[in-house]
Amino acid sequence: MSTPVSQDDKQAALARLNRFSQMADNAIVIPFTRFRIGLEPIIGLVPVLGDLAGLLMSCYVLLEAHRAGASPRVKQQMVRNMLIDFFGGLVPIVGDIFDFAWKANVRNTQLLREHLETELSVQQKPRFPWGQLLMIAGGLAVITALVVLFAL
Repeated sequence: MSTPVSQDDKQAALARLNRFSQMADNAIVIPFTRFRIGLEPIIGLVPVLGDLAGLLMSCYVLLEAHRAGASPRVKQQMVRNMLIDFFGGLVPIVGDIFDFAWKANVRNTQLLREHLETELSVQQKPRFPWGQLLMIAGGLAVITALVVLFAL
């Protein structure tokens, strides 16, 4: 049985993944354009081995998602993105262009972020403020008793 993951651990995992995804997919700005590339598409320029290295790098995002308590559905979507990135990158020349555009790590980090935000909104339902209601009712009862007592 796995231990529950704290909110701080989930936030820390997202912060690590944001840094990793930035480095892997968006680290370098292409001058005079709005395009960014990272280390993974550059490594992917090496036929087959570069794409395999990129797949192994992407496994880090999947591992962090598992540690953060991602659902099996989210992990399946991540694996799908990783495989699309891997097999798309294997195609000569077109695959290298595909690697620059697909950005599987950024996609997977966003999937995890959306999952955790949904999970947080479901878990943190506002509770009825019974304590505050009782304090107000008690305060009104004391004030009413004092008014009645002094009115006599």
